[in-house]
Amino acid sequence: MANETIVTVQGWVAGIPMVREVGGVPVINFRVGCTPRHFHRGSNSWVDGPTQWYGVSGWRRLATHAGSSLKQGDAVVVHGRLNHRTYVNKSGVEVLAMEIEAFTVGHDLTRGTASFTKAPSAAVPGADPGQGGASAAA
Repeated sequence: MANETIVTVQGWVAGIPMVREVGGVPVINFRVGCTPRHFHRGSNSWVDGPTQWYGVSGWRRLATHAGSSLKQGDAVVVHGRLNHRTYVNKSGVEVLAMEIEAFTVGHDLTRGTASFTKAPSAAVPGADPGQGGASAAA
């Protein structure tokens, strides 16, 4: 993880999270919309800034758990590696897309409540403990 940009964003799930398999490995993809707010002293009110959109992907157990836990409109906190890519859209315009490869995803408990069910521990040979595998030192 040297020289990589790691971010944590707070936002809302925009659209239905989709789980699929890539080479037999589950991956979830969804978008998060984050609208920054600041207090405007002149008007004595909160003002929304422009919404920032991030594509989010998560792999393995995170994909499986998020797929059964998240739905469109949920308030979430996403922590992971920030990547960007450019592409030409259908209108012929070059677009910059910001994407987060999630290490952790959770419901934002400042915006509601949640009920957590711990998944059974299952050792995955060679898996990173942070990605759902069991640690040999545990």
